[in-house]
Amino acid sequence: MTQTFNSPHTAHPAFQASPQLGEHLQHVLVNLTDLHLQAKQLHWNVVGKNFRDTHLVLDEVTDAAREFSDTVAERMRAVYALPDARAKTVAAVSSLPEIPNDEISTGDTVDAITASLYEVAGTIRRVHDAVDAEDPTSADILHTILERLEQLAWMIDSENRVANSSIPRSTTI
Repeated sequence: MTQTFNSPHTAHPAFQASPQLGEHLQHVLVNLTDLHLQAKQLHWNVVGKNFRDTHLVLDEVTDAAREFSDTVAERMRAVYALPDARAKTVAAVSSLPEIPNDEISTGDTVDAITASLYEVAGTIRRVHDAVDAEDPTSADILHTILERLEQLAWMIDSENRVANSSIPRSTTI
């Protein structure tokens, strides 16, 4: 026998995100989604010396950004916030710098993806304290993402550095 309920289901979550927490996680989600798209675009159009290594590391960035965006979106749903990574939302909201839609040299590719990696890391750093104050579990997720993105940025940026004579570029974090 099938039992029918006349009243709608009501959830009783132990925690529900505030609008501010949802906005912070949404901005991280949008930038991670854009990072995934940028890395793939660069992957398809990179040319020049050290092509193969650059081409392959861009797949690493793509995979990491895709996995992290899914993790953030699922965390948002777990705390009853609504993720939005539709193309029009990403295009309107992303704070990542523009990348070219043409062939791009390996050196310029390194600079472009590094700038985008650091922008996502900067976004995470900007929202971190507010996220941590409201939801340490979401902040732990951001820590994991930040650790990997900064590692990738350092490794990729090192491709264009000159030993003992170049320094990391200033950032606008």
